[in-house]
Amino acid sequence: MASGVVAAPTCIDAFTELKMSKTLKYITFRLSDDKKEIVVDGESSNPDYDEFLKQLPENGCRWAVYDFGYKLEDGSQRNKLCFFSWTPDSAPIRAKMVHASSKDALRKSLDGISVEIQGTDLTEVSFETVLDKVRRFKS
Repeated sequence: MASGVVAAPTCIDAFTELKMSKTLKYITFRLSDDKKEIVVDGESSNPDYDEFLKQLPENGCRWAVYDFGYKLEDGSQRNKLCFFSWTPDSAPIRAKMVHASSKDALRKSLDGISVEIQGTDLTEVSFETVLDKVRRFKS
């Protein structure tokens, strides 16, 4: 189900910067006030995962891309780009419906995402939960 919403060009620009230059650690996205496009809500180069989680509102929907770093059992460092769809249980029903129907407009414009994470509460987006999903992904 498509909502007719499009991703603003700034979303793709920010994603390209995160992916190519590695100066950003994450980007958050939201629906614009007029509900016609998806816009960048915030960007950060802070690698603290808990700080990233604080950007996910308790009662509001967001999308995000996080450059998730982790170590393999042999000690080598890996990174995967994770796409988050944050739809907390406490968000209004209509907002959740529009968020869900608009996700593909953003997701399909971001080439290079390795793992997709759906979150309705903080346990579903905890570092350990995401780490488990990322480790199961075979590139």
